[in-house]
Amino acid sequence: MPHATGPLLTLQTASAMQAALQAGALRWEGSLDLGRSRGQALLATGSWRWQERDFPWPTRLKDRTIYHFDGEAWTPAARYAGSLIKLVPTEWNVPTFEIDGIKMLPTARESPLDDARRKVALVEPRGRVVLDTCGGLGYFAACCLEAGASRILSFEKNESVLWLRTLNPWSPDPDAPESGGRLQLAHADVAQAVATVADASVDALLHDPPRFGIAGELYSQAFYDQLARVLRRGGKLFHYTGSPNRLTSGRDVPREVARRLEKAGFRAQPALDGVLGLKR
Repeated sequence: MPHATGPLLTLQTASAMQAALQAGALRWEGSLDLGRSRGQALLATGSWRWQERDFPWPTRLKDRTIYHFDGEAWTPAARYAGSLIKLVPTEWNVPTFEIDGIKMLPTARESPLDDARRKVALVEPRGRVVLDTCGGLGYFAACCLEAGASRILSFEKNESVLWLRTLNPWSPDPDAPESGGRLQLAHADVAQAVATVADASVDALLHDPPRFGIAGELYSQAFYDQLARVLRRGGKLFHYTGSPNRLTSGRDVPREVARRLEKAGFRAQPALDGVLGLKR
């Protein structure tokens, strides 16, 4: 799907624009793409203009919500398809997303893009072919492109998440000139699609699955065996696990992951909020 080019609003941005108008300003300068760039909007009582287009003033915006213009009204960047999937602003500008109110990316200490950048660095992607198993908003892929990966094979199962990517200016566009054709994004379930990836055809691997209770198959020995099959000898894998509370869950997920990765043919050790594996 092509990426949208229209402005995005949050409650804070819209309030700043309306305050400028009420103060008598005819122009407002700021960001209408979640901090990716800055521009100038022309203000008037009935509407405002941005990049040669007129937009109506929004009404009744909610906090923690990003709005896009659907041609008729300002609409939340959210979809319901069995679960509510929503793009959510952060103090870092770079958004996260939620599924039924559960935040899917760490944002407590840094932006989700900076968090992804630290994890991607562990697998040293420069000049390498990278498998990105669960693409999400594409921050792993964006960091791989930034770091000079030669090719990224990325899979995302959820169509609504792919739609959020088209609205999110921080998500990489596979068709954009700056991607250079290096990002191949597939709408597919990697649990099945990994079987189509050739043996020892990738140099590095990033695995950021949903939590175990949602996608247990992506923590299975059979799936880890497939990851070991497609990764060349000496290749690195980073597997996000988070830090589930063993006292409440009764499980040590990182330890379980490390044990299964070792059985699949990796040397595994804790790293950041996950497990780093080296293919033996």
